[in-house]
Amino acid sequence: MSRHEHRMVRHAVVRRTLEVRSARRITPHMQRIVFGGEELRGFASAAPDDHVKLFFPNAQGELVLPTIGPNGPEFPADALPSPMRDYTPRHFDAARLELTIDFVVHGDGPASTWAEQAVPGQRIGMGGPRGSFLMAEDFEHMVLVGDETALPAIGRRLDELPDHAHAVALIEIAQVADRLPLGSRATFEAIWLERDGVEAAQSDLLEQALRALPDFPGDTFYWIAAESRRARAMRRFLAQERGVPKEWIRATGYWQADGAADEED
Repeated sequence: MSRHEHRMVRHAVVRRTLEVRSARRITPHMQRIVFGGEELRGFASAAPDDHVKLFFPNAQGELVLPTIGPNGPEFPADALPSPMRDYTPRHFDAARLELTIDFVVHGDGPASTWAEQAVPGQRIGMGGPRGSFLMAEDFEHMVLVGDETALPAIGRRLDELPDHAHAVALIEIAQVADRLPLGSRATFEAIWLERDGVEAAQSDLLEQALRALPDFPGDTFYWIAAESRRARAMRRFLAQERGVPKEWIRATGYWQADGAADEED
């Protein structure tokens, strides 16, 4: 096997209906919801940045789920589709058939609005994950860069790192109260960056912190997830100014600011 070989694993897409087991606010802007049910039997999530598609009740309060067709989800033509959003599985307990998902709550949007009012017994739909990106495990260092939307994936990545690993996490959040306890068997440092009133799309705290990081001895993998334009800019900085091989960078736009247009690097 060659050095730094990543793998992509594909999964059969299964549609499931989940029931809320518990819901609690873990920070001012994060709601942790534990789902359960027999339909979680056989669920698998192989990578910390996997995403599942969640389906929420529509404007009539109905759960209208798609069937999985060759072109993706296909909704009934005579009903209002359930709104859907992508989320990271924070933890799955196969023995208890319980799936934990953390929701950033920001006061608008179907997912945030639903998560804020969620109580045990409510039901939503889920599909996926479609695949898992398995990062090569032979890097000497890992740098994790993300805002609060990436915090579930960062926390899970730290949880799953082996004890010989070394990681640095740059985490941008709205305020000090949004910090979460993080743990790992690996040696790691978490650098928290509080915006303190600055809009997430306008902040450059992650960019500044990334530029300030030293070049570590040995090979470093960079994982980035934030607003889409910011994620692209950080990827360009690493590739063009630091000379990091593109295969050593995984940068993803987890959300897009209002008015932001897609652009190519």
